[in-house]
Amino acid sequence: MKRHWYHYLWLWSLLYFGLGFFNILFAWLGLISFMLPLIMAIGFGNKLFCNRYCDRGQTLRALGQLGFSRRREMPAWMRSKVFRYGFMVFFFAMFGNVLYTTWLVYSGAGSLQEVVTLLWTWQFPWQWTYSGATSPWVAQFAFGLYSLMLTSEVIALVTMLAYRPRSWCVYCPMGTLTQTICKAKARRDS
Repeated sequence: MKRHWYHYLWLWSLLYFGLGFFNILFAWLGLISFMLPLIMAIGFGNKLFCNRYCDRGQTLRALGQLGFSRRREMPAWMRSKVFRYGFMVFFFAMFGNVLYTTWLVYSGAGSLQEVVTLLWTWQFPWQWTYSGATSPWVAQFAFGLYSLMLTSEVIALVTMLAYRPRSWCVYCPMGTLTQTICKAKARRDS
């Protein structure tokens, strides 16, 4: 298989999580992973980002090539529209919670929580990553976004280990949203 530059985009995931481990403010870079798929879907009407340029997809592909995947078929319920759209709604509700918590800190109604929450349940102290050099709300958003990105990475890795390497891509919230945008754009353009 011919290697292309985008096959190395897994390095972006490694860089993102590594930088966030040492300075939480780098978590803001995660917005790139939110915006690029949307920009490409709206602008070009396709899922080229998901299919080729997604750093998480490239990470899962690379790990699968190294033999970390059982390469089994996913259960039908995980591929169903109900699960995919339900997970997307849940995921964006959690992103809404990140925004709400950030607003509370910004408005003074809440205080900065220097923790990373994994799988929306377990909180890990992460205070060494924030020096206090910026406004607390900026850091709060970073902690929340890093938590969300780390949680989705763990879910993607577990799915990759249990099933095919890019099984996460079947129900990825951003992939489901871009697919919805592409279908709506195709209907409008026809």
